[in-house]
Amino acid sequence: MHCYRQANNNVIKEKDYIMENKGSYYITTAIAYTSGKPHIGNTYEAVLADSIARYKRQQGYDVHFQTGTDEHGQKIELKAEAEGITPKDFVDKVSGEVKRLWDLMGTSYDRFIRTTDKDHETQVQKIFKKLYEKGDIYKSTYEGLYCTPCESFWTESQLVDGKCPDCGREVTKAKEEAYFLKLSKYADKLIDHINTHPEFIQPVSRKNEMMNNFLLPGLQDLCVSRSSFKWGIPVDFDDKHVIYVWIDALSNYITGIGYDTDGNNSDDYNKYWPADLHLIGKDIVRFHTIYWPIILMALDVPLPKQVFGHPWLLQGGEKMSKSRGNVIYADDLTDLFGVDAVRYFVLHEMPYENDGIITWELVVERYNSDLANVLGNLLNRTVSMSNKYFDGYVRSTDAKESVDEDLKEVVTKARDIIAGKMNELRVADAISEVFSIFRRCNKYIDETEPWVLARDEAKRDRLSEVLYNLTESICIGANLLEPFMPETSENILLQLRGTKRDYDLLNEYGIYESGTRVTEEPKILFARLDIKEIMAKVEEIRAKQKAEYEAENGIGTEKEKESEEIIDIEAKPEITYDDFSKLQFRVGEIIECNEVPKSKKLLCSKVKIGSQVKQIVSGIKAYYKPEEMVGKKVMVLVNLKPATLAGVVSEGMLLCAEGADGRLSLVSPESDMPSGAEIC
Repeated sequence: MHCYRQANNNVIKEKDYIMENKGSYYITTAIAYTSGKPHIGNTYEAVLADSIARYKRQQGYDVHFQTGTDEHGQKIELKAEAEGITPKDFVDKVSGEVKRLWDLMGTSYDRFIRTTDKDHETQVQKIFKKLYEKGDIYKSTYEGLYCTPCESFWTESQLVDGKCPDCGREVTKAKEEAYFLKLSKYADKLIDHINTHPEFIQPVSRKNEMMNNFLLPGLQDLCVSRSSFKWGIPVDFDDKHVIYVWIDALSNYITGIGYDTDGNNSDDYNKYWPADLHLIGKDIVRFHTIYWPIILMALDVPLPKQVFGHPWLLQGGEKMSKSRGNVIYADDLTDLFGVDAVRYFVLHEMPYENDGIITWELVVERYNSDLANVLGNLLNRTVSMSNKYFDGYVRSTDAKESVDEDLKEVVTKARDIIAGKMNELRVADAISEVFSIFRRCNKYIDETEPWVLARDEAKRDRLSEVLYNLTESICIGANLLEPFMPETSENILLQLRGTKRDYDLLNEYGIYESGTRVTEEPKILFARLDIKEIMAKVEEIRAKQKAEYEAENGIGTEKEKESEEIIDIEAKPEITYDDFSKLQFRVGEIIECNEVPKSKKLLCSKVKIGSQVKQIVSGIKAYYKPEEMVGKKVMVLVNLKPATLAGVVSEGMLLCAEGADGRLSLVSPESDMPSGAEIC
């Protein structure tokens, strides 16, 4: 390493500086379930963990970063059967796809573990047997409600609207012989640990949820084996049973670094356990903060230091569905924006505790505003001005002015501000702080106006100092950017001919060697994107998704086409815009509905439209009961001349769609619009 620091007019080589070893740091992600290709919300977790791992390495920690795939369970068995292949072939394919995406996104993991790895399977069997021999696992019979996608049993009281409280899917009754883990035996000990280690579950809202919803009301023993399917790790002393997928999956955190139940632990296990951070999605906090700690307590293994349940990254306001063609995958994003731009978006846009939103339009907006305008334009201007005015040579002349001090203060304080954010796992705030350096540099250009200084030969030293300050500030910013956007960080330093610096020197100003020559041909980091061109490509991606979905599900076959509804459209005379403008459509809310006496077809509804209430008669009695109508938001033609139907006055019309079979369906706004909202 050949960085230099100027201090008191002396040049100090950074290679003479030895950074302190900060110790070990072990970080894990939840291992991805191999039921299908992970979307960008799943990929976000791997990128988030990678940014933390890279940051810790930059600080001087000996980091072990583990991720991987969870490959057992009934859901996998069923999917493999549907494809006509073995479960192992199925998970080999999906695990390979997960690893490909993680590699694509630059995740610097030290081990990618698979729960079908033999060393893992062997230790899981030994863990199960040890807990059985201790009496913490016992055999009994389970009868309850089972959710196949979640691999979880539930009681009637735990269901939400009769469905799985985790995923909202249907549950089925199941009864079978099973082994159980004595959760209740360790509940008080776990509660005490949580109370005495406030940092253990983060954010605090997740801790409160676990305490109030599960621990304090009392834990029921957990069913930890299944006998109704075979795709799992067998209980080696009772081969009718396979081990519960969550015991299998959770154990990876210790098996992956060499834990052995017999005490023959590896050097890596002795160095890295207990884990510093389990990074997981908020939907699986219960498994990681109740089941996993109790398993560890039963094994007499120390608990991890912290479990962080991050929020979700949601697709706009709508549900991701391949049938709709709206699932966003990391590889599609990187094809259009590049890896580091995608890393920037998911890290910057995800709040600490609340769910984040991703849409193609938002990515383009952030790309253009932050990456192209703030960062890309700054680097290009700085390199171009250095070449234009000084043949690319950047020199410090000590021609200082007061405006320089504020720039230097922002730059030199950034490292410690970022450290505070990262210590709290506020990664979005940390990356924003890095960009505050680049924003301050852009402001510095406006303040110093290098193009004006260049016109005056007497101010040549001042111009040189301004460009040196810009170059040094960008170099520091690029070093701080490395954990989040490693490729971009390297690219910036290459163009400035700067160097990668030790973390402990990132609050020092003046290390960039005076007299260095920047690249002669600056390259655009992030060129502005045309939203229309991007969205045209997005439509191609969506069409491809739909086609794949239809092929996978047999949609579009001749047999399927024969059963499709074909609706002939009867053409009516064209109307003008003036004709259409006479019609007034509003959103209405039905507040009362009754059958019209002596009529087989009509319902009479009281419809609230803004501050008005209109009475509207509709011929939909065959399709809706009066009690079903109340509370519906509907589309209403409000300026229709009143008419009397079956002796009842009607003051408008409810809009309906008619199917090929003549069935009517009320037309409702897709999102929850207020009563009286105009339809235009």
